[in-house]
Amino acid sequence: MPRAPWQRSRGVDAVLDRWRHDDAVRRDLALDRALEPTDGDSVPLPDDLPEAVRAGLRARGITALYRHQRDALALAREGRHFVVATPTASGKSLCFSLPLAERLAAEPGARALALLPTKALARDQEHSLGALFQAARLDAVVATYDGDASGDARRRARERANVVITNPDMLHAGMLPHHASWARFFASLRFVIVDELHALTGVFGSHVANVLRRLRRVARFHGSDPVFLCASATLGNPGPHAARMIGAPVVTLDRSGAPVGPRNVVVYNPPVVNPELGVRASYTRSAVRLAADLVRAQVPTLVFGGSRHAVETMLRYLRDRLRPEGVPDEALQAYRGGYLPETRRRIEQGLRDGDVRCVVATSALELGIDLGDLDAVICAGYPGTLAALWQRFGRAGRRGVSSLALLVTSAAPVDQYLARDPRWILGAPIEEARVDPNNVELLLQHLRCATFELPFGAKESFGELSADATGDALAVLAEEGSIHKSHDRWTWVSPDYPAQKVSLRSISEIRVAVIERENQRTIAELDHRSALLQLHARAIYQHEGAPWLVESLDLEGRRAVVVPSPHDWFTEAVTRTRLDVLHAEETAPLIAESDGPTATLGEVQVTTEVTGFRRVRFHTHEPLGQDRLDLPPFVIETDAMWITLPADRFDAACARLDGAGQASGRARVLDGLRGLGYALRSIASLALMCAPQDLGTSIELLAAADDDPGVVSPTLFLYDAAPGGVGLADRAFERRDALLSRARSLVLDCPCAHGCPACVSPGLDDGGGDRKQSALTLFDALGAPTLQ
Repeated sequence: MPRAPWQRSRGVDAVLDRWRHDDAVRRDLALDRALEPTDGDSVPLPDDLPEAVRAGLRARGITALYRHQRDALALAREGRHFVVATPTASGKSLCFSLPLAERLAAEPGARALALLPTKALARDQEHSLGALFQAARLDAVVATYDGDASGDARRRARERANVVITNPDMLHAGMLPHHASWARFFASLRFVIVDELHALTGVFGSHVANVLRRLRRVARFHGSDPVFLCASATLGNPGPHAARMIGAPVVTLDRSGAPVGPRNVVVYNPPVVNPELGVRASYTRSAVRLAADLVRAQVPTLVFGGSRHAVETMLRYLRDRLRPEGVPDEALQAYRGGYLPETRRRIEQGLRDGDVRCVVATSALELGIDLGDLDAVICAGYPGTLAALWQRFGRAGRRGVSSLALLVTSAAPVDQYLARDPRWILGAPIEEARVDPNNVELLLQHLRCATFELPFGAKESFGELSADATGDALAVLAEEGSIHKSHDRWTWVSPDYPAQKVSLRSISEIRVAVIERENQRTIAELDHRSALLQLHARAIYQHEGAPWLVESLDLEGRRAVVVPSPHDWFTEAVTRTRLDVLHAEETAPLIAESDGPTATLGEVQVTTEVTGFRRVRFHTHEPLGQDRLDLPPFVIETDAMWITLPADRFDAACARLDGAGQASGRARVLDGLRGLGYALRSIASLALMCAPQDLGTSIELLAAADDDPGVVSPTLFLYDAAPGGVGLADRAFERRDALLSRARSLVLDCPCAHGCPACVSPGLDDGGGDRKQSALTLFDALGAPTLQ
């Protein structure tokens, strides 16, 4: 029977004390560390700050600046681009709002553009900037220009706003192609704010870097040269990353002057419930149980889930658990993409006012939105990078009181690696963000958009490309007929609207619409590769938690027709991948200063075929059968790193594993190599700051020598899943021995018996299969060092 409210102790420290004395919780705490508070470094408001701005700051309760805020103001005054890379809750917003207010006090007609990645953050910054300007009695208009804005609001933003808050997608497709309508805005553009820079990585970041190239080009045409004010969570390379994104030198401000309150960092690893299969208790249910303890103790809590479906499920479980104890459903809310604007704003306000006691959210609330006084953050599953994890953890503890940062690990390999070595969370270097705006596929797409916006001169360059390289790329577009060269100018001549065809979330230009049959409503769009995997005939496509049955897929017409699914199962695509080497760029020893196996970096062609699909029952994951499909292959050229097992070591490993089960030693070696690749891909995604799906693996048997094709060497390929690559293979090649060592540690330290989803994935099912042992044999054959 639950205790009466007046009998319950409250606050983070009380909950932690209970957990530490509860055997059911304590034994599964992989990490329980208290971080000491740190003092702040404040400086007085500058004497030369305009009095109106000074009064506005005082009205907002700001009587001094943190040192990094003062340094940001000084750089903005000098017209120098900068990036502030300090922890969450360190006052980064003032690093750009203060220069804006000062400029508007001196130049009322000045304009600024703020690029924010989410609608929630845009609304929060609109409110914050507006409040500062109003307190300073500045006649300045702040407007948000996004998909939620009405026609009147968009017109107001274009014609009257001093500060336009938008997102990369709207800038790409809604503003730059129509820059003539924004002529007055671009002519007076003084600042461009790029917030949450750490989120701009991989394919998306590479797209945005090209959008910023186009932005600077349009601004120059209208006679302005704006200063870029960037902000990021802690990164390993904030300055170089910002410089690559904007195409200009950047000053880095990474020493925070903000104080940090006491924080408890805890990692909870749900217990193993099936030792043979390595199955653990549900991490989402575990997160809900721990969140309920915090809600009972009156601790304002934010729970992060990995997907929309997980968020809705956890909210249901949390409400069911707490409703009998008198906690109203309205006090527990979900927050994710797909909600109407008024719903999102109501939840945000409820958090600030204290009416909402716990929110279960996707990454939509990861960024710097002002949510009031949160004291606990729970991450249900590792979000993929340390930068993202600490960004989420930083949402709690803004009041300076004791706070909790809790990671509940899933059964995924990276999560289990962190649970077994949680020191990584506290001591590992923060990952570096990487983009490749010169990826050929992306570059050509944005050159089309840029030519549509403004003709190119014969000697004009684009971004960091030389004028000659830019001309060569434009010549390719001329061959396809979309542009024409005349009188030393490249001009757009196609009737197409190129920005409409370019998704910033994908490299592929082909988009397939998901159309509901009954009312012909488009509910989603997927790129070509995703359509083959998720929208084939008879697939179950899941959208916002609802399953849809795909009736037909028309790749030529770029549409898939769906109806509500009557089934209690979902589908998983079965694929077959073939990889061909196009060019070997560099070969080196796999392990430094050894004469053993080698690793190679080069270009490959990857051919993926969807050969069928599996039907799997919801909740129980019971397999219900498999059907065949006949779909066209998906072919890309990309970069890869590959590891070759020499023929002699292959033969030795086969002999060692022969008789281990019903399969032959050769089959065991190949199965072990697949398990090794599974672990390597998991570790690489952790170290390279990317999602596991950004990397692919394949096993091929390559001829060991041209003069004897009968002798083969098994080869493991780790390739960049984006066409053309975005630099992941290069970085994996540079760090190959460290990645191999960590992958070996992941497998060796896993408590499972024969292989599980947390290490090598289950292997051959022949009654004597042991993929884990086979993989460890392969690690030894490759000379993988032991992690120190």
